[in-house]
Amino acid sequence: MHMADFFDPDVKLNVHRRKLPHWRQEAVIYFVTFRLADSLPIEKLAGLKEEKTRWLALNPLPHNQHQVREFHRSFSGRINEWLDAGYGSCILAHPEIYRLVEGVLNFFNGQRYKLGENVVMPNHVHALVQPLGDHELDRILHSWKSYSAKEINKITGCEGSVWHRESYDRIVRSPTQLARIEEYIRDNPKSLPLDRRPHT
Repeated sequence: MHMADFFDPDVKLNVHRRKLPHWRQEAVIYFVTFRLADSLPIEKLAGLKEEKTRWLALNPLPHNQHQVREFHRSFSGRINEWLDAGYGSCILAHPEIYRLVEGVLNFFNGQRYKLGENVVMPNHVHALVQPLGDHELDRILHSWKSYSAKEINKITGCEGSVWHRESYDRIVRSPTQLARIEEYIRDNPKSLPLDRRPHT
C-alpha cells in the first residue's frame, strides 16, 4: 500500500447512499466495519438515527474534509464504542466461527483485493481492504457477508440474518491516517476483558 492508494481530491468520486453515505474512488484503501445483526441496542440506534438525520439536513452534499471527519467522529466513532461494549450474541468469539470469518476475509486476498490489518471481534469485524482491478468494494463485502452468514447458520443451527445489512466504510486519506487505523485495529481486542477476547 503506497501513496497512490489514498484519497485523491482530483480524481472522480462517487457518493451513493443507503442509510449511510458511501464514498467510492478507484484504487484506494478502505477502512470497513461490519457487524452482527444483534450487535447494537435498538434504542441507541434510534437516537443516533435522529441525530444523523439532523446533521445531514444541516450538512448537504458534497461534504468537505472537515465535515467528513466530523461525521465519522460523531457517528462511526460512537458506533465503534458501542460495538466494543459487547452487546448481542457475540457469536464471532466462538473459535469455529472466528476461524471461519478469518478464512473468508483472506480467501481472495491478492486476487480480488489486498487485505491489510483486520480483526474479528466478538460482534463485529474491522478490515483495511483495497479492491483490485474491476472488483468493487460493495461486491467484496457482499461476498464476505453472504458466504459467512450461510456457514455460520450451519454451525449454530439458526436461520435468518447474521449480519446487519449496512456496513461502515471510509476512504483512507493519508499514510498518517492509515498508520492510526492500523494501530486501532491491532489494539481493538485489548478493549475487551481477557476472557472475552477473540481466540482461535
